[in-house]
Amino acid sequence: MVVEIVYMVLDAIFAPLISLDPTPKNPMLTIFVISLIISLITTLAQKLLVDQDEMKEIQDEMKAYQKEMKEAQMSGDNRQMAKLQAKQGDVMAKQSKMMKMSFKPMIVTFIPILLVFYWMAQSVVSKTIVSLPPAVYYTLLTPLWHMFYGPPTTTLPYAVGWLGWYILCTFALSQILRKYMGFKDGF
Repeated sequence: MVVEIVYMVLDAIFAPLISLDPTPKNPMLTIFVISLIISLITTLAQKLLVDQDEMKEIQDEMKAYQKEMKEAQMSGDNRQMAKLQAKQGDVMAKQSKMMKMSFKPMIVTFIPILLVFYWMAQSVVSKTIVSLPPAVYYTLLTPLWHMFYGPPTTTLPYAVGWLGWYILCTFALSQILRKYMGFKDGF
């Protein structure tokens, strides 16, 4: 019952978008806009819920610790290794804190994204086939994707279905939005 209500609400939101799509039977533009909306929401959630400076500081500390550990192992310095292993508890606590910070946005956005995916899989969007140039098709490792999920049912040689197109759009848009919003890491 709840799922049906959510489907009807999402259909009411996205159906006008599909009708505005130049190819409503193959709504590539609609998937692009949905991926833009989801990318914007997830990027905003990450920007607002995660202290970016603290996250960057912890990441830098982790890199420095790993570098020191590697150098100590390479040189065979047992005293330095013991000293670094004594710091390991603190390092693990910081890694745990970093993971908790990373999970906050996921917890907030997980259910809405699943609902949108459910709607997309049940609607005309699921019939979308996107033909890619051969270079893009192979660069994105689409043949590997097809090994696990099967190629879309089409005679087009370099085609991806709605989920492949969504992932491609979301990845690109997320990177652009992260750069625009001033994320330091890029990923």
